[in-house]
Amino acid sequence: MDLDDQLKLDHLLFSERKCRTCGKVKDLIADFYLSRKNKLSSPSAYSYECKTCTIQRVMKSRRKTIIEWEYPDW
Repeated sequence: MDLDDQLKLDHLLFSERKCRTCGKVKDLIADFYLSRKNKLSSPSAYSYECKTCTIQRVMKSRRKTIIEWEYPDW
C-alpha cells in the first residue's frame, strides 16, 4: 500500500455516522457493517443501521416456533 493510498483512506478513520434506527452517533468503521466491497471504501459503502440494531432486527424477525415433525402413524 502506497502512502498516497493511506492518505486517501484517512478520512474514514475519524468518521462518525448517526444510526437511522436508534439515533445514536457511532464510529463508522467499528460500529457499522460494510455493505459494498470496494477497494477504496468510501463512507457510502457502510450501512446506515449500526451493528447492534441490525442484530436486534434479525433476532426479532427469526421464526420463533419450532415445528416438530413426527413420522406418520399409519
